[in-house]
Amino acid sequence: MSKKVYIGCDHAALHMKNDIVGYLNDKGYDVEDMGTYTPDKVDYPVYAEKVGRAVVADKGSLGILICGTGIGMSMAVNKIRGVRAAAVSEVYSAILTRKHNDANVLCFGARVIGIETAKMIVDGFLEAEYEGERHAKRVGMIAALEEGSSLS
Repeated sequence: MSKKVYIGCDHAALHMKNDIVGYLNDKGYDVEDMGTYTPDKVDYPVYAEKVGRAVVADKGSLGILICGTGIGMSMAVNKIRGVRAAAVSEVYSAILTRKHNDANVLCFGARVIGIETAKMIVDGFLEAEYEGERHAKRVGMIAALEEGSSLS
């Protein structure tokens, strides 16, 4: 595996992030840990921005963000032009957000799921491929909204 993965977290998810970094390294992914690195309280939008901007700048890469629920990270990172992030708590949604929505950032919550579920979600997300075709129109519509266009 050579796919680049940028990962970040807040203080609530430090241990899970560290476990996922080790898991991905063992699987041969090129992982860049963008923090946080200590259990001290931090503001999750800072790490969402770091990962989101890295993914947008590095075409073909993917991102993973972990906070308490995954919701705050997904809200913050989706403000960055070019990011399509989804907060998920199970494998099926992780796979389909890649296949159907061409998501490039995965978000989940360390207070919501356990580490084994997190590993399965990460595997599903990273192994799935965007299907394009019938989904391309809708992904294009999302991009148009991001640019300020109206769909009606």
